Formats: sequence, C-alpha cells, structure tokens
Amino acid sequence: MNFGIEVTQDRATCFDLRFKVFVEEQGVPVEEEIDIMDEVAVHMLASINGKPVGTARVLFEGDTAKIGRVCVVPEGRGTGLGAALIQEGVAIARRQAGVHKVKLGAQIQALGFYEKLGFHAFGPTYLDAGIEHRDMGLSLV
Repeated sequence: MNFGIEVTQDRATCFDLRFKVFVEEQGVPVEEEIDIMDEVAVHMLASINGKPVGTARVLFEGDTAKIGRVCVVPEGRGTGLGAALIQEGVAIARRQAGVHKVKLGAQIQALGFYEKLGFHAFGPTYLDAGIEHRDMGLSLV
C-alpha cells in the first residue's frame, strides 16, 4: 500500500474528511467541528494511492504544539496511517523554533494508540463535543 502525508493548503478536502468522521460517524455537532483556529493551523492531508483518507492539524501556542482534528476514514484505518499522521505532526513541531512539547486531546478509546506513540495522559477526563477525552503530552527535549 502506498500512502503519503503532506502539509496542505487544501482545507476543503481536510474539512470534508473531518465532516465524514466527526459529524457523520461520531455525531459531533457541525458547528463545533470547524473553528477559527483552522485559519492559523498547519493542515496535513494523508492519502492512499492518491485518494485523501486522513487529516490532522497542528497549532502553536508558545512552547507547545497542539495536534488536533486527527481523523482517518474507514478505508484508511488499520494501515498505519493514523500513527504516521501523528508522527508527522510531531516532526512539524520539532521543526518549529522554541517548541518543546506536543499536546493533544485524545478520545478515551484512543489512549492506548497515543501511548504507543510516546504520549502520556494527564489531567481529568472531560467532554469535548459530547465525547470523553483526556489530555496527552509528549516532551521534545
């Protein structure tokens, strides 16, 4: 299987993938899915054999990069693409001067996935768009 991940300006395709996963599949209210932070985020687009199947975004706040809106449509799951998206997000963070840590809000069922990638959960469980999450972090130093 041939997959690739690139930084993209094609937010429309990213939004379409996010809509399919978050709004249609997980029931996230559409008004909570797209936000003002999309204007300043670095967007990644993942594809298999040229077909877009996943996306994520990276935001920068001081010394922290926040990876979010991570999704892979069903036909891309189980391929390693989700892990590759996170690894690319971490690589983007490492290239940003002054960034020393990466943070994300993980859905509870995905904690193990992120732990395998080196992230550690911290803080309480909270609801985001009606779905239980926990914050997770990774030190880059």
